[in-house]
Amino acid sequence: MKYYAGIGSRKTPSEYLEFFSKLGRYLENKGYILRSGGAKGADIAFELRVNKSNKEIYLPWHGFEGNKSTLVVEKKEAFDIAKKYHPYWNNLKQGARKLHARNSHQVLGLDLNTPSDFIICYTNKSGGTQQALRIAKDYNIPIFNCYGYKDIKECKIEFKKFISKFIEV
Repeated sequence: MKYYAGIGSRKTPSEYLEFFSKLGRYLENKGYILRSGGAKGADIAFELRVNKSNKEIYLPWHGFEGNKSTLVVEKKEAFDIAKKYHPYWNNLKQGARKLHARNSHQVLGLDLNTPSDFIICYTNKSGGTQQALRIAKDYNIPIFNCYGYKDIKECKIEFKKFISKFIEV
């Protein structure tokens, strides 16, 4: 099986949301399973056009953002990983801890031992996506962040170079 995490900001611009929606379907057709977190913005965009059988949507609690996924963070190991990578873990309330623990699964899978092949995201280096990226960096998982390009056209050009390392484009 091949996996990728499609994640990012709730404030991802609309042109990137459309790109992520199409990208989710494209990667599904290339044999990839999406891992995401059901949050508004980038997460939902990635899963919009992906069949249920080809996505793993990890939620911090049942019904998060109205999502019907049954993959709810419960494993102590997911929280242990989140604690290891979050710089202010002891300051977080239980709800925030659950949100960060689900990132452990997005990056490392249900068993927490099957790393994603790569991560595609949109983040300005703030918010919860950073937790997933800290984990990914430590596991040497390649990351493509769509934030910071002058426009969507430039992003797509650079993304094509990135993804060609994994699939024939």
